[in-house]
Amino acid sequence: MEGTGARFADHPTVEVRTWIDAPPARVWPLVCDITLMPETSDELQSVEWLDGATGPAPGARFLGHNHHERVGSWTTTSSVVECDPGRVFGWAVGEVTEPIACWRFRLSPEGGGTGLSEWVRLGPGRSRLREAVERMPEREQEIVQVRLREFERRMATTLDHIKSRAERA
Repeated sequence: MEGTGARFADHPTVEVRTWIDAPPARVWPLVCDITLMPETSDELQSVEWLDGATGPAPGARFLGHNHHERVGSWTTTSSVVECDPGRVFGWAVGEVTEPIACWRFRLSPEGGGTGLSEWVRLGPGRSRLREAVERMPEREQEIVQVRLREFERRMATTLDHIKSRAERA
């Protein structure tokens, strides 16, 4: 497997982009509806708002139930760290000050439609990925690359799903 050279300590990122033939106002509700996320993921099984939250707002938290064939099942708590309606929706998984990962959707008006990207940064918080790297440091670059490619594939699926729903509306 050809490596990217990425190491966990570098907090590697991956980003996927698409263009949607719909205005940001039509795309935004799909991007920030966390209950739609499991529809496009073979890892994220279900999501629910916590603490009485019913939608995205800075500081709102949600619980994610996850499953990976090689790792098993686990839950995560995420906090909304960016919420600018029609422009950006981002959350930190785990502790906000030392997250397991940070995720972000970014929307921009583009060519009569919407440019949409999904981005993730790994670390620096404790995670199963970090534990795997610590157990097998000689395989760190491979482990990180495999995880980034998994995220990239899932993100492409998510953006395709959002694109399809927005363009049908």
